[in-house]
Amino acid sequence: MNQTKYIFVTGGVTSSLGKGIIAASLAKLLQARGYRTTIQKFDPYINVDPGTLNPYEHGECYVTDDGAETDLDLGHYERFLNVPTSQANNVTTGRVYLSVIEKERRGEFLGKTVQVVPHITNEIKERMQLLGNSGNFDIVITEIGGTVGDIESLPYIESVRQLLWELGDENAIVIHLTLIPYLAAAGELKTKPTQHSVKTLMESGIQADILVCRTEHELSDELRQKLALFCNVKREAVIQSIDASTIYDVPNLMLEEGLDKVALKKLNLPEKTTPDLKQWNEFLFKLKNPKHTVNIGLVGKYVELQDSYKSILEAFIHAGAANETKVNIVSVHSEYIDKSNVAEKIGGFDGILVAPGFGERGIEGKIEAVRYVRENNIPFFGICLGMQMAVIEYARTVLGFEDANSTEMNSQTSHPVIDLMEEQKTITEKGGTMRLGSWKCNLEKDSLAHQIYGKDQIEERHRHRFEFNGQFKEQLEKAGLKASGINPYTGLVEIIEIENHPFFIGVQYHPEYKSTVANPHPIFVGFVKAAVQHKAVSV
Repeated sequence: MNQTKYIFVTGGVTSSLGKGIIAASLAKLLQARGYRTTIQKFDPYINVDPGTLNPYEHGECYVTDDGAETDLDLGHYERFLNVPTSQANNVTTGRVYLSVIEKERRGEFLGKTVQVVPHITNEIKERMQLLGNSGNFDIVITEIGGTVGDIESLPYIESVRQLLWELGDENAIVIHLTLIPYLAAAGELKTKPTQHSVKTLMESGIQADILVCRTEHELSDELRQKLALFCNVKREAVIQSIDASTIYDVPNLMLEEGLDKVALKKLNLPEKTTPDLKQWNEFLFKLKNPKHTVNIGLVGKYVELQDSYKSILEAFIHAGAANETKVNIVSVHSEYIDKSNVAEKIGGFDGILVAPGFGERGIEGKIEAVRYVRENNIPFFGICLGMQMAVIEYARTVLGFEDANSTEMNSQTSHPVIDLMEEQKTITEKGGTMRLGSWKCNLEKDSLAHQIYGKDQIEERHRHRFEFNGQFKEQLEKAGLKASGINPYTGLVEIIEIENHPFFIGVQYHPEYKSTVANPHPIFVGFVKAAVQHKAVSV
């Protein structure tokens, strides 16, 4: 292919319809047909990135290999495609405006009045084509965040309109994802909201090429014909997206609907082969036909919003399928755990994961949970802050350092077993200033970590400021807390574990970010396996 083709995905009627899942599913089908495909997300909020957003506000912040703090949809893209994303795959309005303002300050616009059109739209168009111009992809799918008609989305919609004109016919298309609500009182599906949404898009100069209709009920032929007629699309381009039991069903549902075929036809591309979804469907079969069931307690402080721990929940789905095990995740709010109720709160689980996070709230509950599972031989897995809590608990309970803590929570502690990295102490800005992205880690031979990974060196993604304090390493190791993973360049401790325990491991990095359908993360796989064994022994 000489020219990269572009697919733009917009949304209408309401938010949270699943543009990311539709984009990822289409990309999966195109990839399975042999096309080099990637996805990018353009978000209309003014934050430069989601790094400083509260998880309650925006769900989890996903981190890429190159250290970009991005929208959680990039996690879906990687989990479906098994291809790493980067800074270029996620752009916000804040980043666009920041770039344009910096150019203006440098005098790059030669004294011109800087305006939304053409300066902001040119910046957006340039970023929309970055991945396409790299020569690495045949098809670039671009998801536009928000809903058509929103004020903040207008510059993106205008940029898409211009690109459609500039790239020409058969080089770029628009898929509009919309809602077909069911009115129980009338007992029927209604197309009017979709008609209005398509009309709003047309008012901005864009004609949708394909309609993907989210629905709870099957769309009749008559209804599809009506949508095609009044929304000015071909009948074959009205695609039903019905509620599914798992997001991993969606590629197969889109295949049945012919979404990939219609898109390829509109882009004047050959269908090549039938999509190869063999490995994907093997995963689905295991997911839907488990031989075991385990209950895992997820101890965290953002448990009210599922999206706060999205990658962790998905990693458990991948690891569960690999073990032919249904993993039931039960959220446990760490703020409400203490010595008097810890056995009642977490005693019945087959394994406990102590989740990542920031700040002081709920810390003592996490430490108490770690103590309980360590002393009662329940499989334990700590991620980032969860690993730090395991170090603090061990220092307090086993070494007797009663005030052991992280300087994040108590700057006056006489035993700062977790401390701020030296280079972080002078930093005052919060955005994009943590240890971010992919870092190497050497694994100790004969350790649980080495056994899990089956290799001497790994690379994992980070997102944190505070670290294991190396001054206490020798004392903790003598007491039985093993540092089994070390960064080869900084000497920082990345992994801790305890011997003579069914499964006890804490990691400073975020392994959940790298778990995909094709490559379930080995620690999650090992943890679920340990939980299955623990349950078998307990029964």
